[in-house]
Amino acid sequence: MFVEALSIRPGMTAIIGSGGKTSLMLRLARELSHARVIVTTSTHIFPPEGLPVVQRVEHVDGCVCVGTPCENGKLTVPEQSFSELLTLCDYLLVEADGSKHLPLKAHLTHEPCIPEGADVICVVGASGLDHPIEQVVHRHERFFTLTDSQTASPQAVALALKTENLAQTFFINQADAHEDAALELARLLPHAVVASLQKGEILCSF
Repeated sequence: MFVEALSIRPGMTAIIGSGGKTSLMLRLARELSHARVIVTTSTHIFPPEGLPVVQRVEHVDGCVCVGTPCENGKLTVPEQSFSELLTLCDYLLVEADGSKHLPLKAHLTHEPCIPEGADVICVVGASGLDHPIEQVVHRHERFFTLTDSQTASPQAVALALKTENLAQTFFINQADAHEDAALELARLLPHAVVASLQKGEILCSF
């Protein structure tokens, strides 16, 4: 369901933004479990529950998480290159951003860590819409530079996302928390999907 809505195709997909990156990655992995799927990161993630975790992989049957153990029980960039991993699977899903558990994010010039050749989905947490940026935006100073707005309105968020121009597809999560604002934001973006991962529902796509 989410795979079709987001037009996920074989190859590498990088997931950036904030407000549900890991949850979306694992949802896509479950939906694609009939194929060979590798889940990994270009930054840091916690080992996902319910998936085997390995440091190196030579053969993939089903879904596996590949990463290098690091501090605080997290995984970081795998030893094998993304191009090598891509030869071993049908779908390579890469969490490629950090957000400090806030629903919205603006990016500095060196962010995010998108592997070359990846399709890119940007996750946006609707629970942060219409709140003061200091409360809900990671890198809120950068957000203000991009938008000249102290509030994360749908218009300001859309301006930031379009100015950054990092993704082909936008996934507006947490729509159950702020449906009207989520829909308003979606109308301002190209190829946006409005959904609630927690409820497993897709409201609409534009």
